[in-house]
Amino acid sequence: MPIIAARGISKAYGSRVLLRSADLVVRSGERVGVIGRNGTGKTTLGKILAGLEPPDQGQLICRRGARIEMLEQVPHLEPALSAEEAVSEGLKAWTEAARRHQAVSEELTAGRGDMDALVHTQQEAADDVERLGGWDQSHRVRSLLELLGIRQVTANVGQMSGGEQRRVAMARLLISRPDLAIMDEPTNHLDADTIEWLETYLVDEYQGALVLITHDRYLLDNVAQRTAEIADGEVYVFEGGYGRFLEQKAERDEQESRTEQNRQNFLRREIEWLRRMPKARTTKQAARIDRAEAAIAAPKPKVEKTAQLALEVTRSGKTLLELHEFGVSIGERVLCRPFNWTLLAGERVGIVGPNGAGKTTFLRALLGTDKPSTGTATFGKNTKVAYLDQQRTSLDDSANVFENVVGDQTKIVIGGQPIEPYSYLERFGFFRQMMYQPVASLSGGERARVALARLLRQSANLLVLDEPTNDLDVSTLGALESMLVDSGASVLIVTHDRWLLDRVATSLLVWNTASSEVSYHVGNYSTYRRLQLEQRADSAPPPARSEKRESAPPTAARAAKTKKKSLSFAEVKELETLPDAIETAERRVKELMQQLSDPATYASGGVNVTQLQRDLEAAKPAVERLMQRWEQLESKRSEGEAGG
Repeated sequence: MPIIAARGISKAYGSRVLLRSADLVVRSGERVGVIGRNGTGKTTLGKILAGLEPPDQGQLICRRGARIEMLEQVPHLEPALSAEEAVSEGLKAWTEAARRHQAVSEELTAGRGDMDALVHTQQEAADDVERLGGWDQSHRVRSLLELLGIRQVTANVGQMSGGEQRRVAMARLLISRPDLAIMDEPTNHLDADTIEWLETYLVDEYQGALVLITHDRYLLDNVAQRTAEIADGEVYVFEGGYGRFLEQKAERDEQESRTEQNRQNFLRREIEWLRRMPKARTTKQAARIDRAEAAIAAPKPKVEKTAQLALEVTRSGKTLLELHEFGVSIGERVLCRPFNWTLLAGERVGIVGPNGAGKTTFLRALLGTDKPSTGTATFGKNTKVAYLDQQRTSLDDSANVFENVVGDQTKIVIGGQPIEPYSYLERFGFFRQMMYQPVASLSGGERARVALARLLRQSANLLVLDEPTNDLDVSTLGALESMLVDSGASVLIVTHDRWLLDRVATSLLVWNTASSEVSYHVGNYSTYRRLQLEQRADSAPPPARSEKRESAPPTAARAAKTKKKSLSFAEVKELETLPDAIETAERRVKELMQQLSDPATYASGGVNVTQLQRDLEAAKPAVERLMQRWEQLESKRSEGEAGG
């Protein structure tokens, strides 16, 4: 049953048309992902569905009594309230249902009124209480806040950061359990562990309908049942999550390409016929002319314009960076204990850990902006660094896009070749009407593209990126991933984007906030998580042995369960990254063995030998595990293809 139906929705701001005749229906319990390039109207559509903005034209049909709430990118919370009080505001519907139940129960106890009607009303109130979370709500507020990383539940909301306020607003929405929750970029400001918790909660516990406006492709793939793409003011709906969306969109684009090719072939034939100018014009010939003119006038398929990112990579040595007993602290708080580590050429390292673990501070100390508490960071002789900071502080908000990226240059030189500034900016999706727009007026995603355009003007062989994916749309994310993989540059990247880590990372540096230790893991994020789960399973006590034995032959249903399956979408992505991860792991083993066989290692008394031996003992099994995983996935793929 539909909760809300949008029919023919149009919305414009001045001359800028965001939506034109857009349709979208959301049914009870359904999960819909919404994607599209920055500025296409995703947030606007969400606000229209939530009743926060009116459409210029069109019709909204909402189910009577349905509660629709929205998590906005900038939440509106009463600053004087504590986090606990702000979240408790989401219990208004539950409080009203509990109050009705209490009042009716008192009437029944006193023996007043129509008993049958009172019992019916009491049951309705009890059903509402159960639907809204059950009878004991006091613990849920604190539990949700803690799960979302808010420890100081009595702190005033007005004193919290923007990210903390977003998490408080999310807890308030989740605890209120509306019929339809519209969540605008719900994973912004969340670390990977919290995102995984949210994903599990939405799948397993949240019962209402969802509209997820997000660039988190794993969240879309694991939660969404349908994916709605906003492009050129229209809404195109695809079945399934992000992986299925990509497949169906590719099929649609291929069909459109074939249709356009057939149209062009038809036009060439008809134009040639028209040029011959037949003397006699019969009815059939006139109809042929009409068909040709209609084909000429038919609108051409719109070509999707995406950012084109490229980096000029300079020559580097074998080792780009060495950390020796490198540690970082703020006052008495230890962010990372001293450790040794080497970054090799071509390695792409994801830096992963909870919010507040100190990843950004680590980067600043590594680059020399801040001072480490212990140890040294030594860059290779030919290492050339390009750094993108999380706050995009390189941008001048008072200047426009052109001034920020181009300045007073007449040419931008990439790879030794001069490029016109306008052409360079168009690569990043900025066309003439936007080039002179002040950066302060841009959306978060547009600011991110300006920062990338500014960064990639320079040549480098080591990219240090702090949360580069914040606010980027999925098409720009794809362009960024392709550039990082194809350029051959070494990369240090702080991100909570699991999809990007799976596509790009050949290894990870993982923060353990409990011990303040940083550990190195070969492979992408999925490989790391799988090994962590396997390790926990190995250390868990074995399940109790069942005395029940099966002697009967497997049934058809059970046989279907044991049927070999083809690779999942995530496994396909993991398999694509494993060769690079194996190569990186093998290079690390070789590097460690070379260091242990180098007399210079022992010249200073061999103080690093023990650590190098420990690193080698950990690196060799890592190669073996990755090889086993590669063989496992390749075997599964082969069996799936054979079964298909």
